[in-house]
Amino acid sequence: MNHWIIFPVILPAMFAPVMAMAMRHDLLLQRVFSIAGTVAMMMISIGLFISTLDGSIEVYTLGNWEAPFGIVLVLDRLSATMLVLSSLLAFGVVLYAIGSSWDSRGRHFHPLFAFQMMGVNGAFLTGDAFNLFVFFEVLLIASYGLMIHAGGAMRLRSGLQYVVMNLVGSTLFLFAMGTLYAVLGTLNMADMAVKARGLAPGDQGLLLVGAMLLLIVFSIKAAAFPVQFWLPATYSNAAPPVAALFAIMTKVGAYAIIRVYTLIFGADTVGTVFTDLLLPVALVTLCVGAIGVLGSRQLPRQVSFAVLASMGTLLLAISLDTEQATTAALYYMVHSTFAAGAMFVILDMIRQSQGNTEQAPGGLVTSLFFVAAIAMAGMPPLSGFVGKLLILDASRTDAWMPWIWAVILVTSLMTIVGFALRGSRYMWKPLDPNFTFPENLDEEGLPIAAARIPGLAVTAACIPLGLLVVLTILAGPVAEMMRETAVQLRDTAGYITAVLGPQGGS
Repeated sequence: MNHWIIFPVILPAMFAPVMAMAMRHDLLLQRVFSIAGTVAMMMISIGLFISTLDGSIEVYTLGNWEAPFGIVLVLDRLSATMLVLSSLLAFGVVLYAIGSSWDSRGRHFHPLFAFQMMGVNGAFLTGDAFNLFVFFEVLLIASYGLMIHAGGAMRLRSGLQYVVMNLVGSTLFLFAMGTLYAVLGTLNMADMAVKARGLAPGDQGLLLVGAMLLLIVFSIKAAAFPVQFWLPATYSNAAPPVAALFAIMTKVGAYAIIRVYTLIFGADTVGTVFTDLLLPVALVTLCVGAIGVLGSRQLPRQVSFAVLASMGTLLLAISLDTEQATTAALYYMVHSTFAAGAMFVILDMIRQSQGNTEQAPGGLVTSLFFVAAIAMAGMPPLSGFVGKLLILDASRTDAWMPWIWAVILVTSLMTIVGFALRGSRYMWKPLDPNFTFPENLDEEGLPIAAARIPGLAVTAACIPLGLLVVLTILAGPVAEMMRETAVQLRDTAGYITAVLGPQGGS
């Protein structure tokens, strides 16, 4: 049994209380521990990812209790990919938070950051549906504290909306768990898949109810229409490093949809009812996001709507439910996470560059924003264009192909125009009160002097942008790795056998 599998969960779980209690008055020591823990988590995640390249699926049984009776963590290509994705994003975010001193503007940033990563990593690794709920709650509780980091009435108001919406989701999650346990008698995901395939016809209705409740919950986490309204206010009002870290939050919802509706509620269990429902939802989500990008007057809110549009694109690829579409979805998931993380920290650099002069923010900041905007809009030559091209190609044989192509192409144009309008307005006339960050105004509403951007902050902002360039240059090999991941993901028998053994799998 590979004990390294549990380290992405227990490492931040151990670091967080130590930083919160023993180092609560020493920010420098917290920073050292936070960087060390994030680097260690990143290296372990990369090592685990390499171990899955041979196609093996590793199972970690906590307390040595065999599934389905004990709690298990499952490492396959998909979970390993998500671990690497979250750890790389976390590394850039924590460096930016330190370099820009955002971590000093409130209490317990680094402990909450660690607890957040514990919940995210646990959600990716768990092989148990109830523990998926547990890890959801861990990351959500940490995100509540991070949401109001640095204080302010707007953050508190947005945080309250965020908390209420996710409490509703958590309640529905519990209802779904109770319903599914009543009909299947288990919450181990591999065992649920076996029981669902052998379910009596009279119990199919109850199974569909539980599956629908789960889809609503995961849609809330993924900010899908019509439960997407929490995202723009939350992301635009959060501290920039927090908003950048939240880029992985919606991906947890997308991951859960991929995992559960491929393994348990696939076409051989409940048919295509859920993928058929998800496709129009994804199209509307994409349209709402693009309209928000075009209509927003403030850059933070515009970028938040761009994140919403990217989630619509991702869910669209997931809903196509083919190997080729899943490949495109996984590639686009990696791209959109790095693009959103980069854009939020670059927005903070734009804020720091605005001052009480008529000068534009500067060549470096303008260049970084231009690259990030290209990535988020899906323009060539960066990976967003590759990802959307893969999705368009995967939808060629689908009955919804004309709608999919039209919506993706039109919304991409809307995103490009929106970023061009707002970006140029911020860069050319930063003193306009409608285009000035609230943090840049004094008590009388007058602009304050521009601040120098620390070198560590600039370096940290370049990390996700650099990863986007790498993703573009290595688009072929990365897409092939994602194809192999999609093949393994759709081989549900292999997953079930790895968790339950040959007898349980049969």
